Amino acid sequence: MNEIYQGLMNGFHAMTTLEIIAVFFAVLSVIFQKQNNILVYPTGLISTGIYVYLLSREHFKLYADATLNAYYFIMSVYGWIYWARRKGATHEHVKVSRSNRKELLTATLIALIGWGVFYVLLRNFSDSNVPVMDGFISATACAGMWLLAKRKLENWIFLNISNLVAIPLLVYKHLYLTAALTVFLFIIAVFGYFSWKKEVEANESAHS
Repeated sequence: MNEIYQGLMNGFHAMTTLEIIAVFFAVLSVIFQKQNNILVYPTGLISTGIYVYLLSREHFKLYADATLNAYYFIMSVYGWIYWARRKGATHEHVKVSRSNRKELLTATLIALIGWGVFYVLLRNFSDSNVPVMDGFISATACAGMWLLAKRKLENWIFLNISNLVAIPLLVYKHLYLTAALTVFLFIIAVFGYFSWKKEVEANESAHS
């Protein structure tokens, strides 16, 4: 515990201005996500853009995580457009809904195939010493982000599986501050799931 505490303190002292900005906007983004607010995307774009640069630096070598943030960046653009889109005669914004079987299957395949692809790339074309965990974290998060962009409730499940596995990896890499942020994101995501679930049930009751 003393080592972790010391690591957190060292993390605070070693934080760059870029990391502070990235953490700040990551916190804002997940709060907006819980509130089902479209501002999840512009705040996320700032955070993920910075993390692409930080995580790909030679000191950390979390290349899959850096690639994941690049994917987040692209999906944030897509999600921003999709959430803002209006549909039907009422011109309502796309609402939160449950994933159907096809969407869940697609998300699962993204996670499984993505894990294999990330592992092979990391194992053979990088100097990563944690290809299995790094690949799994990135693949499950990719699946969750795809569902988030489509405004599906189950995005929280995939994202929290990714967060849960990421915490010990970040501690192992001595990224204690980012590990603490991930614990925070995990907790917010649990509340986010139930908040979205309540909204989905309200939407379903209104149309039943």
